[in-house]
Amino acid sequence: MSDNKEMLDTAPIGKLLFKLAVPTVVAQLINMLYNIVDRIYIGHISGDGSLALTGVGVCMPIIMIISAFAALIASGGAPKASICMGKGDNNSAEKIMGGCFSLQIIISIVLTAVLLVWNKDLLLMFGASKNTIGYATDYMNIYAIGTVFVQLTLGMGAFVTAQGYTKISMITVLIGAVSNIILDPVFIFGFNMGVKGAALATILSQAISCIWVLCFLCSKRTYLKLKRQNLRIDAKLIFPCIALGTATFIMQSSESVISVCFNSSLLKYGGDIAVGAMTILTSVMQFAMLPMQGIAQGAQPILSYNYGAKNTERVKKTFRLLLISCLTYSFIIWGAIMLLPQMFAGIFTPDGALIEFTAKALRIYCGVMCIFGIQIACQMTFVSIGNAPCSIIVAIVRKFVLLLPLIYLMPQLITDKTKGVYTAEPVADLIAVTFTAILFTIQFKKALKSLMLENATELTHD
Repeated sequence: MSDNKEMLDTAPIGKLLFKLAVPTVVAQLINMLYNIVDRIYIGHISGDGSLALTGVGVCMPIIMIISAFAALIASGGAPKASICMGKGDNNSAEKIMGGCFSLQIIISIVLTAVLLVWNKDLLLMFGASKNTIGYATDYMNIYAIGTVFVQLTLGMGAFVTAQGYTKISMITVLIGAVSNIILDPVFIFGFNMGVKGAALATILSQAISCIWVLCFLCSKRTYLKLKRQNLRIDAKLIFPCIALGTATFIMQSSESVISVCFNSSLLKYGGDIAVGAMTILTSVMQFAMLPMQGIAQGAQPILSYNYGAKNTERVKKTFRLLLISCLTYSFIIWGAIMLLPQMFAGIFTPDGALIEFTAKALRIYCGVMCIFGIQIACQMTFVSIGNAPCSIIVAIVRKFVLLLPLIYLMPQLITDKTKGVYTAEPVADLIAVTFTAILFTIQFKKALKSLMLENATELTHD
């Protein structure tokens, strides 16, 4: 890891971002398979594929909540650990990692109990109908048991990436995804388990990834080690991590709330086919966003380490390159979706009517994705430099202040009410990106100025 520290400190930004981002992007693309392979196989189940796909789609809000709790701890803990490394305080970095591990175990136990007791009530609240509730509960009853594996794989994997071990992060998700791809058809079709088989394949695959990442963090190969003496939850170290991770938690968990609102509105105006289309829209959005998030996560160790080391020039150069990379990607994927919406929809279902309906909705739903690279680059930089308040504000404005009301407002303004529901997304994104860009411009300058003043003070004292 001494090589990794030197790399984060002195390597050319362009080459460094490429080196860290490529494995992270690949990992994100592979990780996407966790979320969509089940749906691809389920959508092709003979006879009931479309209803089964819709039923599993209703489970997505709950799955997002599980992932959000992992992000609550890790997305704040990992940057804080990187910042400590930049300051040369590796002891605090290891205590942060150990405390985050213990807190994730506790959260996993609570979530598993809640999901096993109340999953049917939650699924009905999240948009399941009498036609799809059976598929949804079959999937969630099994998935809930694997909550601890999801928490630890996602949560502790962030600490692997934070140290610059992006290839190990890539291998972690590769192991799980390949296992999932192999096990899915075996359980779904070979053992004729249907959606239950898809859930079982997913949790077994996550368990394999979990074992791998924990073995790595306890080995001699890693710089920051997961040690028994550091498993105590130190409030002074962990609470700031939770505060910083709150923004990511809001972003991810609010997807659950937003999904409930989308599904209930679409069920009201468009029926099961509109909800089924939303399942595909969510999957395509994940496909579009995850590589961009991978680029941002590749930049996180560079931003956090150099911010901790008070190297303002490397922080600025990293952000500029991150912004250009994210914007370029968002334009490319937006163009592909606008030109070939039927192709993206057809990945998830052979149903001609559902493909035709979804293709039209996709062009609306992803209408302003071309500029979303700005949002991702700014959000990740806020988190990477430890600016919890701004990262939380950005998350709340986009989801709760804008998107949530617009889901109900837009159908009242557009004649085609189903189309109006889908239109809420691009309208909210356009306003949110503008707000984020303005806030970031102001706050980033303040943060860099503060670093330069600290540098000047230290030089004066020396």
